[in-house]
Amino acid sequence: MKIIVPVKRVVDYNVKIRIKTDQSGVELTNVKMSLNPFDEIAVEEAVRMKEKGLAREVVVVTIGPAAAQDVLRTSMAIGADRGILVTTPQPTDLGGVEPLAVAKILKSLILKEQPNLVIMGKQAIDDDSNQTGQMLAALLNWPQGTYISKMDIDGEKVTITREIDGGLETLCLTLPAVITTDLRLNTPRHVSLPNIMKAKQKPMETIAAADLGVELMP
Repeated sequence: MKIIVPVKRVVDYNVKIRIKTDQSGVELTNVKMSLNPFDEIAVEEAVRMKEKGLAREVVVVTIGPAAAQDVLRTSMAIGADRGILVTTPQPTDLGGVEPLAVAKILKSLILKEQPNLVIMGKQAIDDDSNQTGQMLAALLNWPQGTYISKMDIDGEKVTITREIDGGLETLCLTLPAVITTDLRLNTPRHVSLPNIMKAKQKPMETIAAADLGVELMP
């Protein structure tokens, strides 16, 4: 099984957000950036599946400027095998790529990579849109399980427990599928220095968003 994990570079959750003086957006100069916490949970879950022998390869993907490769290296230090950076013009007119464009980019990569499973965070802590996973599943016409707190795989079937307003819901999906993670799925491991050094040697591919033929404007 091959697993793709989309990740996003966001302002670190410990940083106090400041607005630019011209009110045009969030101040990012000299601000600590890090891997989106929900995406870190997704990477951890994919790596655990590989360690259990349920997956043969974990590929992490991020979309953004060249600086976004740092979250790929972090993901590979956790245990992902390789990374793909889709570069975009920065800054864009709206300061970033909206969820639908992200989903279209991911669809193009997934059709190329042919994974059995996509695991991603349920939302990014910068915009809290909570849309990309659902849009991606719709574009691919794949089953989806969102806000999951537990997952078990048996052959071509994946049983997930998801958190809803009324409590917990259990669903059985047929692979390939799109899964989005909630906080209670796992606790990501501490990344050791040796693994950080090993991550620098792992392969990383760079692709321009324009080469995928996806329109980034909303």
